Amino acid sequence: MGTRVSYPLEVKQKAVEMKMAGRSTKEIMDSLNIKNKTQVETWVRWYKSGEVHRFEQPVGKQYTYGKGPAYTSEMEKLQAENRYLKQQNEVFKKVQGIGKEVDRETAVGLVEHLNKTMTVQDICMHLGISRASYYRWKVKEKDAWKEQLEKQIGTLCRKHRYRYGYRKITAILRQEYCVNHKAVQRIMQKNQWQCRVKVKKRKNTGQPYAVAENILDRNFQSDRRLEKLVTDITYLPYGQKQLYLSSILDLYNGEVIAFSVGDKQDTAFVLDTLAQLPTLPENCILHSDQGSVYTSYEYQKAVKAKGITMSMSQKGTPADNASIESFHSSLKSETFYLNSIVRTTSAIVERTVEDYIHYYNNIRIQTKLNNQSPIQYRQLAV
Repeated sequence: MGTRVSYPLEVKQKAVEMKMAGRSTKEIMDSLNIKNKTQVETWVRWYKSGEVHRFEQPVGKQYTYGKGPAYTSEMEKLQAENRYLKQQNEVFKKVQGIGKEVDRETAVGLVEHLNKTMTVQDICMHLGISRASYYRWKVKEKDAWKEQLEKQIGTLCRKHRYRYGYRKITAILRQEYCVNHKAVQRIMQKNQWQCRVKVKKRKNTGQPYAVAENILDRNFQSDRRLEKLVTDITYLPYGQKQLYLSSILDLYNGEVIAFSVGDKQDTAFVLDTLAQLPTLPENCILHSDQGSVYTSYEYQKAVKAKGITMSMSQKGTPADNASIESFHSSLKSETFYLNSIVRTTSAIVERTVEDYIHYYNNIRIQTKLNNQSPIQYRQLAV
């Protein structure tokens, strides 16, 4: 058993003063060199209950139950009685201000409001209820609050037609009061009120087979025709259904040498584009991203059959394939966006793409090609 430590009256009074000022128990212990936090809690409890005379009691000395505190003077007794009457008056004023009988809600609210200056036991005594009743009511009050919160969450979920997840529901509730997002999440899961908006998922359009090294490494310059090719797929959301464009571009002159338009982004779609390539020289490089259609077994097999060396971008780096990305951007900007085409027929979408690629290859001049079109540049070079 450890040695009991006796603290001077001044230390006890200073500890209570610091605690009532809002200082933490650890801070008080460090400042006044107090060994046990229970000591501070005990002194504060004595102060709240009007038993400040106990600050002077010897270590280990307890007053006999039922005899009450022994006052050192008549003045100290009058001060204790005065403090009791003030506490009782404060409780009665609060009850009167609320304008209610001392019911469950009123009692719990008063204890929560007054427990910084009075003990729970004293507040309950002034209210004429037992401490056990207060704690029982507190549990019921918490259950009632949970029930009210559940009803409010259900109302919000139905109001927004289950479009919101627990984070957005929490954000709405926090406009009125503090609530933990985990509590909201538990309630929504229990009642199956989660967000019912379908999660957008990509189709598994090909079985991953092999990922190639990035041989191109953003070197988009080429001195020979069909030496470096780039390919990619872009969305065409302007028709009656979603369409896709798969294209292959020659970095030598920026010419689109193969393309396909389809409504399915699968391996067969990109294989159709690959089959359109002319006879290729040795050591031809074809660069793409790491899409599942390009890493699929069927596509890799077809690429090797043509004697092509595959190169692939790093994940999440569209700049590795900037040339083909730029072409797709120009196609949309100079056709659909320029003509404000938002919704049309699928046939018009396909015809628009075909017409633009013909224009792009044969007519549209490029500064880097000495203001010539890709095909003009190729023909003059020959």
